[in-house]
Amino acid sequence: MSSEASFDLVVIGTGPGGYVAAIRAAQLGLKAAVIEREHLGGICLNWGCIPTKALLRTSELYLTLEHAERYGISVSGLSFDIQKIVQRSRGVAKQLSAGVAYLMKKNKIEVIEGEARLLAPGRVAVKGQDAGEREIQAKHVIIATGARARTLPGLEPDGERIWTYREAMVPAAMPASLLVVGSGAIGIEFASFYRALGAEVTVVEIMDRVLPVEDEEISALAQKAFAKQGMTIQTGTQVEKLEVTAAGVTASLKGSDGAGSEITVERVILAVGITGNVEGLGLEALGVKVERGHIVIDEWCRTGAEGVYAIGDVVGPPWLAHKASHEGILCVEKIVGLDNLHPLDTSRIPGCTYCTPQIASVGLSEAAARDVGREVKVGRFPFQANGKAIALGEPEGLVKTVFDAKTGELLGAHMIGAEVTELIQGFAIAKTLETTEAELIESIFPHPTLSEMMHESVLDAYGRVINF
Repeated sequence: MSSEASFDLVVIGTGPGGYVAAIRAAQLGLKAAVIEREHLGGICLNWGCIPTKALLRTSELYLTLEHAERYGISVSGLSFDIQKIVQRSRGVAKQLSAGVAYLMKKNKIEVIEGEARLLAPGRVAVKGQDAGEREIQAKHVIIATGARARTLPGLEPDGERIWTYREAMVPAAMPASLLVVGSGAIGIEFASFYRALGAEVTVVEIMDRVLPVEDEEISALAQKAFAKQGMTIQTGTQVEKLEVTAAGVTASLKGSDGAGSEITVERVILAVGITGNVEGLGLEALGVKVERGHIVIDEWCRTGAEGVYAIGDVVGPPWLAHKASHEGILCVEKIVGLDNLHPLDTSRIPGCTYCTPQIASVGLSEAAARDVGREVKVGRFPFQANGKAIALGEPEGLVKTVFDAKTGELLGAHMIGAEVTELIQGFAIAKTLETTEAELIESIFPHPTLSEMMHESVLDAYGRVINF
């Protein structure tokens, strides 16, 4: 093993945190390289955010066509080809991965293929597919290795009947019945996709409500919508064991009251969380602290080892691509020494779930705001009172805003309904600008748009709602 190259910065992992960090480093004049063991773009582009959205787009179109008569359109012989659906999803992922390769070339960032291991501060060993090793010198190293699906004892995936998100994204055939374990964003998105295409879907959640990180009112509306679509939702329920049988998979369940039951399905999707990819990196020898499967960092993404940083899913929640990208840029700008930087404020990170109906939020829920002692004003506006929503044929949904009653600070915004994942950024910007209700009330929203509901929700919080 010999030293072959020296860089200002080496990034281990090329997901939405890693490749963005490398690009920002190049923009700031650093000689940068990335190390990737699998596919450029990481899990997000190849097996996560992007290909799942391609799948969900298909299911949305299928649902729309199923109800085409509402729009005066006749459709007969509606069917789908699961293999073509999967092929399109994989094609989208391939296209975007190639896009990352182009960005690396454009920004003169060296791409090194292989598995990385930290030898010492400033020294990284890379093992290629040919089993040979080379050593890379770097003044700074950013770990952006991401995360993988978490497993629990008795609930281990086998890749055939019991799936993680990877297998769920590339089914060889449509299962007639499906159990989804966990009702976070990943679980609910897959539940929506498979239910829309006709599978009998049961969702089991150990907490007392689905989408437990969301505002309780939004969770309740979501659960009602899922049930209306024909999903079976079992909250306060634990999956104790999965047994593969000739008939499929039999799950042993236990309710919060201690009562047991069983359900047999063709396939199971495990969506019980994720854990960081921290193994094999040589972290312990360098004094990098790992807690509960994630690397411990300070507010500037620094680990306990000099010149070693970590960003994205490997450092813990929220496990979101846009959070990783922001951390990557923040980390690099801190390394370079730019002025006027601000540590990441997680209350300003929007979260989106691309199920049907869509769900999006930013900031504190109503309950969380009250729990921290805030006196609040809460506004609500329903989709059924919005002209654009009615014209679209999407009258189910709600926009909810939470304000500090004393200062007018926007504490949180929560939405459920069509295209809310696009709307939420308006409130994310408002939080970054430290906007109060006064600026939001004075803002002019275009008509007819779904965004008008954002305005009306703010007005409602202050007793001034117009159209409801």
